[in-house]
This record gives sequence, structure tokens and C-alpha cells, in this order.
Amino acid sequence: MQTEINKVELRNLRIEDYKELRISMQHAYKDVDLDMDEPYWAEKDIKKLLNIFPEGQLVVLVDDKVVGSALSLIVDHKKATTNHTYEKIIGNYTFDTHDYEGEVLYGIDVFIDPEYRGLRLGRRLYEARKELCEQLNLRSIIFAGRMPGFEEHADELTPKEYIEKVRLKEIHDPVLAFQLSNDFHVIRIMRNYLEGDKNSQDYAVLMEWNNIYYDKSPVLINTRKSIIRLGLVQWQMRPLPNLEALFEQAEFFIDAVSGYGSDFALFPELFIAPLMADFNHLNEADAIREIARYSEPIRKRFQEMAISYNINIITGSMPLVEDSNLYNVGFLCKRDGTSEMYTKIHITPNEVNYWGMVGGNEIRTFDTDCGKIGIMICYDVEFPELSRLMADEGMEILFVPFLTDTQNGYTRVRHCAQARAIENECYVAIAGCIGNLPGVNNMDIQYAQTAVFTPSDFSFPSNGIKAEATPNTEMTIIVDVDLDLLKELHEFGSVRILKDRRLDLYKLKKSAKAEAETPAEAEEKELPATTAKAPRTTLKATASRPPKISGASPAAAKPAAKTSTRTKKS
Repeated sequence: MQTEINKVELRNLRIEDYKELRISMQHAYKDVDLDMDEPYWAEKDIKKLLNIFPEGQLVVLVDDKVVGSALSLIVDHKKATTNHTYEKIIGNYTFDTHDYEGEVLYGIDVFIDPEYRGLRLGRRLYEARKELCEQLNLRSIIFAGRMPGFEEHADELTPKEYIEKVRLKEIHDPVLAFQLSNDFHVIRIMRNYLEGDKNSQDYAVLMEWNNIYYDKSPVLINTRKSIIRLGLVQWQMRPLPNLEALFEQAEFFIDAVSGYGSDFALFPELFIAPLMADFNHLNEADAIREIARYSEPIRKRFQEMAISYNINIITGSMPLVEDSNLYNVGFLCKRDGTSEMYTKIHITPNEVNYWGMVGGNEIRTFDTDCGKIGIMICYDVEFPELSRLMADEGMEILFVPFLTDTQNGYTRVRHCAQARAIENECYVAIAGCIGNLPGVNNMDIQYAQTAVFTPSDFSFPSNGIKAEATPNTEMTIIVDVDLDLLKELHEFGSVRILKDRRLDLYKLKKSAKAEAETPAEAEEKELPATTAKAPRTTLKATASRPPKISGASPAAAKPAAKTSTRTKKS
């Protein structure tokens, strides 16, 4: 390597570069044991490549001198991944296998003049290929790599064993190790790929790099965005004379966050609790069942606002009574006019004791125009299994409406939410209620700090906090999250938690009870007498009729002394 370098440039190959290209290629292959007369491309071949696919031919220059190159074609994915030879994949040097309708950028050559190795110029060429693959919306980069060090170990190792030892760095192969370090994975081992490659014993390793941004069916309108804007509402509990007053306050916030172009509006858990004031003469269990009658009117109004304000609304949560069971549910009201229901799975001991609540049975994610999301109500976020199952289904954003009365309750929700963001490589948005509500038994004080949490890696805030509200102050926060950063994290993060799981040792899966089922299937399934049925999470099963209001609370739901009860929220 020369002692002083003034300029390094990477650009597309030009025909006037040919002379220097040939010299650098001769230097690169001088010590390679290949059975060929001249180790360089003929000028007519380079002209043909530049004619059919100029953007795929790259060179790197040092002080205006060509010192390396990467040459490529676009080919059909099936042709690239099935067994083939070098001559076959390049059409016996005619390059008629090049197909602009193909899905794969196929690397047919890459080399660096030995005098300039050590400058990581090969890595620049690889990165440029990846960028080209993304720009052309191709599925992957594929090539067959040589194994020049295999000749020394062929008597004692199979090709598969050799590759594994190179991967574990027990053996160094200058070509294969470089390719593995550039995020390529092995597809197959091929025999007689490049005729005369004695160093590799006529073997080659078919390798692939996947384009995480590949869109199989790109569209020009209604494309899925990568930057998603979240509008989170930190709701202050206040006396409300009627349901219309609740709608008026909610619409104020929806109008505000949609005015800033938000894709989602998130409300807290049980933010409709002020409506219980009219039933304060009843015990807590009966009072919360009374406001369950509002769940369907709330869903309908929020659905109308989702359409009119062009925003997806997550309605926090509210009580719902079905088959005499009390559930804590919420609705995802989408701006396309549809809506879906989610249910709190885990119920705190005091929610059981004072309200007689039961948990739902279905664990699921939701498809939206902004990607796949998960929704968990408060206490559910403290159970890592739920979000991991959602992550396995492709969840990118987890929304957590919560309600906590004390700071230690909030701390549980906050720190568990942060852990879920890290371990599932997703964004987690939490929104809670604040303020005092002296006119409602069991809902007198609240503590919250609404926030959005991120994974912890270089592309994200160092403390894993994207944004957070002022504690105990009514406000909204508007936050942009980048889904492409999650894709990069999954593949290229400092740590890759989802990919590095030892699934050969442990696996997590849903039980049959947690899967979605049709109403007919639900009726046929016999549950134990002590197990409550979960409400259906499709509105067809519940929205056509008002919820049944239980006339009396279960015996376990009646506290001994109403004035001394406190529900430990979260």
C-alpha cells in the first residue's frame, strides 16, 4: 500500500477505465490458482456489461487510479438459488441471463489490487452494492464465493465443516471470512461452480444478503410509511356531567393531534371513570357495571371521529359486561371505518376483589395502514410473554394505555414498558391519566408520565426514551418513530435479541385458548365452570346489541367498608 493517499472515490465503471481495470485485476488474481489463460475480463465483455446494466458496474479509485471493481447482473431469484455454474449464470459470457424483471442482484466479480488492501475498499464496494440493491428494490444480493483456504484442509474437513470453522473463527479464509463479516449468509455449497478453482477444490459457497426494504408489490398510492407520528393524550380526570361532555373533551385532543398529522391517537386506561360519579351511591362493583352501558356508544363516536379526523384512535379502555362477566376492553378505531376490540388479559388482585373483573383470553396483533401493532392494557405490560408473542407476529409498535394511582405503580409500568421495547426491538408508547377525582369512589388520585420508549442502540436515544410528558400535567406529546430503524436493528444491531434467541433450547407459543375463534367454535368449546369466557374481539359478536348490565355484583366484588377501599392500579 502506498504511504500517502490524497483521494478515494467510488463510482460507476466507464469504458475508459478499462486499461487500469485490467491491470488491477491481473494484480488481484496473480497468485490465485485458477485454470485460465488470462485472469482479466476482455474489453468486449466490459462493453457489453456497460451496455446492458451500467449502474451495476462499480469501481473504486485511489488518487484517480482504478484499484478495484465489483461487477453485477440482475437475474431471476430461482435461477440464482438453484444449483448452477459460473458460466451458466453469466450465459457463457453473453450475459443474456441479465433480466431487469429479476429480483436478485447477482455478483459476478469483485476484486481489489493487493497493493491497496488494508484500506477496507472491498467493504466500500459491498456497501455500494447493498445501496444499489435497495434503490432498485431488489430482493437480495447473491453470489458464489470462493474458499481459497479449503485446499489446506480438504483431507480432514468437509466443505460444511470448513465453513462452520471459518464462521467460528477457528480457521481464517480471507474470502469467506470477509463475506460472512458483511452480513451474507450461506444458502448452499455448490460443486464444480468455477472450473479450475484448485484452491477451493472446485467448491463454492452460494451466499445471500437480504434487502430488508424489499417491497414485492410496490404501489404508488397508499404506500406504507416508514415514519409514523404518534399523538399521546395524558388525560386529566375531571368531573363530567354526561357522556357528551366526555366526547367534547376527547374530540378536543383528537382534533389537536390530528392537526399535527398524527397517525395514531392513544387514550389512557379507564379514562371514562368520571362517568361513575352518577352511580357513587352504589358500591364500586355495581357502579363500574353501570358505566359499561356506555362502551358501545363510545366505540361508535370514536369510530366517527377516526374517519372525520383521518386518524387511527386507540380508545384506552372501558368496562364491558358480557354474559354477566365484567371485562376491561378498548377499541382500535381505524380511519378506514373499521374497528377491532382488545381485552385486558391480566387483572390485578384488587380489580378482582373490588370490581369482580375477569381477564380476556385472546392474544393478538392488529394490522393497520402504519404497520402491525400490539395493544396491552396496563398490568399486561408486566408480563413479557405477551409482547414476545406479538413480536413474533411482526409487531413494530406496542401501545399501552395505563392507569396508576401511585408513583410506585407507575414505576412498574414504565420500567416494564422500557424492557419490552428493548427485548422485542420495537417502540412502546404509554399513556395514562393524571389528577384527582374526589367524586368517584376508588378513583380519587392518579399518577402518570406519558412516554414513548425505544430499543437501545446507536440509531436510538442513548437512554431509550424518545419523548416523555411532564409528570402529572394534562398535555399531549407528538412523537415520530421510524420503522426502518427497527428493520436495520433486527439485521445489523449491536445486539440482535430476536435473532439470537436459542430456539433450539426454548420456544414460546400460544395455547389453543389464546387463538382467535369464530362464535360457533366458542359455543362448541366446553370451558370449566370456574373459567369465564372472554368477550369476542370482533365487533360483530358484541356491537349489535348493548352489553348486559349485571343487576348485582358477585359476592367477591363487595368490599366490607366502602370508605376504606383503594384499587391498586396497574
